[in-house]
Amino acid sequence: MTPLVAKSGLAGLLAISMLGTSAHGQETVRLAVGDPLGSAVGLAAQDFAERVDKATNGQVEVEVFPDGVLFGGDQNAAVNMVQNGSLDATILSTSVYASFKSCMNAISLPYLFSDYDEFADYLEGEPGQQLLASLGDMNTEGLALMIRTFRHVTNNERPIQTPDDLKGLKLRVPNNELWVGFFGPLGAEPTPMNFTEVYTSLQLGTIDGQENPVEVPLANNFYEVQDYLSLTGHLADGYVLAFNQDLWGEFDKDTQAALRNAAQEAARFKLENDTAEEERMVAELEELGMKVNRLSEEQRTAFQKEAHELYPRFESLVGEQCMDQTMEYLGRG
Repeated sequence: MTPLVAKSGLAGLLAISMLGTSAHGQETVRLAVGDPLGSAVGLAAQDFAERVDKATNGQVEVEVFPDGVLFGGDQNAAVNMVQNGSLDATILSTSVYASFKSCMNAISLPYLFSDYDEFADYLEGEPGQQLLASLGDMNTEGLALMIRTFRHVTNNERPIQTPDDLKGLKLRVPNNELWVGFFGPLGAEPTPMNFTEVYTSLQLGTIDGQENPVEVPLANNFYEVQDYLSLTGHLADGYVLAFNQDLWGEFDKDTQAALRNAAQEAARFKLENDTAEEERMVAELEELGMKVNRLSEEQRTAFQKEAHELYPRFESLVGEQCMDQTMEYLGRG
């Protein structure tokens, strides 16, 4: 059997009943992601599948199901499905897990990380390992945390060069209080919205803009309905590669070690791939007609100052202990 079988649409749903342990003793793991196979997280999932196949000599096959087909696009439901075992494994955003584990919000404190090296060190280090371990009481085994490139603002009104430029802009944000708590005080109108509604809402002018890593406006054709891309890099979220803990317990210790190592290697692949591709994607968006502006050091400092003044408001969303540990780990206590 091939190391990677990507399922989507009705074919993927019909295949569910065929999954499980094969006649040859091969274990099949259904790994669900919310994005297409060609997305950054889709590529990381495929990388993980290939590494698992190699590390286990084909005894564990990871089948990647893209586009949220196994959980109807509802990522909160996917968290619950991994917990109850109706999904084997997922790669989901830390901002989704933050609805269940407030400490996950620590990753998304605005202007927390100075660069990707610091971000990756945080995820691979003690803070990240504690976040993974915290999923245990949800019957979920966290194998690795993966970076996602920093988030930037697109809109139809103007370039975003100072915090004041956000005033009055109706921006779609994820359904997470931290995003609302950041953009609201800066004068924007943060609007939580299901991602599937964003393109149409931008097209109709229901919202002025949105914020995401640059791969999102490129992959979802937002350049057709957005004029400006401002490289604000205002906050980050990551991804969690996690297994149902009951399934995890069925593997022997050697297989568990191989799976965990493959997950960590896939996380490093994602770091290298995403950061290498980011500039190319920005250039492509510019070629497709978007007006791109980068913050100067002075402009970035102005955003950082405003953001850091809001940190006391975020303590209740992160948790005092997690907030303190994060600041101490990054040397900002």
